[in-house]
Amino acid sequence: MFENLTDKLTQVFDNLRRRGKLTDNDVELAMREVKLALLEADVNYKVVRSFTDRVKERAVGAEVSKALNPAQQVIKIVNEELIATLGQGQPLSFKGEKPYVLMLAGLQGSGKTTAAAKLAKQLRAKGERVMMVAADIYRPAAIKQLQLLGQRVDVPVFTLDGAKPERISKEAYDAAKRGGYSVVILDTAGRSQLDDQLMNELIAIQKVVPCNEILLVVDSMIGQEALNIAEGFRKAIGITGLIFTKIDGDARGGAAISIREVTGIPIKFLGTGEGLDALEVFDPNRVAGRILGMGDVLGLIEKAEAAYAGQHDVKEAERMLTGQFTLEDFAKQLKAMKKMGPLGQILGMMPGQFGAVAKQVDPHEAENQLKVVEAIINSMTPGERRDPRLLNASRRRRIARGCGKDVQDVNRLMKQFRDIQNLLRQFQKTGGRGNISRLFG
Repeated sequence: MFENLTDKLTQVFDNLRRRGKLTDNDVELAMREVKLALLEADVNYKVVRSFTDRVKERAVGAEVSKALNPAQQVIKIVNEELIATLGQGQPLSFKGEKPYVLMLAGLQGSGKTTAAAKLAKQLRAKGERVMMVAADIYRPAAIKQLQLLGQRVDVPVFTLDGAKPERISKEAYDAAKRGGYSVVILDTAGRSQLDDQLMNELIAIQKVVPCNEILLVVDSMIGQEALNIAEGFRKAIGITGLIFTKIDGDARGGAAISIREVTGIPIKFLGTGEGLDALEVFDPNRVAGRILGMGDVLGLIEKAEAAYAGQHDVKEAERMLTGQFTLEDFAKQLKAMKKMGPLGQILGMMPGQFGAVAKQVDPHEAENQLKVVEAIINSMTPGERRDPRLLNASRRRRIARGCGKDVQDVNRLMKQFRDIQNLLRQFQKTGGRGNISRLFG
């Protein structure tokens, strides 16, 4: 979402680094470029003015002039002020008696129902007993959609035919209390625009159910209109937090940067994709890092830990380093990598020069290549995967026919595989064995 903004800010910072010692005029010109970049990214103009004024005030003072590396100090200031603009992340408020109630509100098409399921899955993974409630009685198939999502995340869905949303919510709350559930997620109806009927319905639910959180689900693709929507809901029902959806799209991202400073409502979650795992807790440090081209190394580590959890041990690592890395191991690595999420999203989290190189890779082409590799390996017998030396010409022709590819594709994979084996052997010679043992020990 922030790609264009990141590119422009990276150019500004590169120019600063080339100058060495910075004059007040250098800082002034840089801030002008930053201001234009933020405005082009659809950041609210008042937020842009406040942000650049704060950065400029700090950057022309002793804080930069006495620094050993003035350009890096300016970047540090921009990073700190961007984090301040985004606002600190706040955890969900789980206070008082159980069950805790999270009411999701928003306009039609913002992604409330999917966000409810993502949130349910995340909370269930943390040990909460979660119930979702189908309180949208207007949209065709809304109840059925929530039920299907509930099956996928293994969370029950409360429904009540012919009842109004406030009665559905109250009976669901009572049922959850009797059943020992710890969290209730209300999926309420949306409208095409802000209207009294929508707000009155949400107010009626608030009167009969004690809501711990009222989370506004906002489609990041609507740009600055998100600020008006958030302000309208805040005045009517007291929004406690925001869930920004579709941030993996091509929106300019300005609303996400502006919304906390303009409305005072904290962002609590970001929807990073279509998958039910694609919901991350908002962390301003990590978002600022992505915007400024520093990547999200922490996010990459977390994804890798989740994908590879329980799959590796010291013996397996040692075996790989002695050159006994097989195509079976290769297939296992591919499966784990796919669990980390869409390749484009992973590449976008890489920092610095890695990130710059990653942007030149076509994620769709890379995904297709991975599918070809997986198809070829799956067409082999277990014996061939464990001992690739068995793959003579006739076996390679059979594998190519089995996966619908050319023999050249099979040969190309085998060359890549041998290159990886050689790389691992070289790593062993340079002390890699000890490093791997410490990593998994």
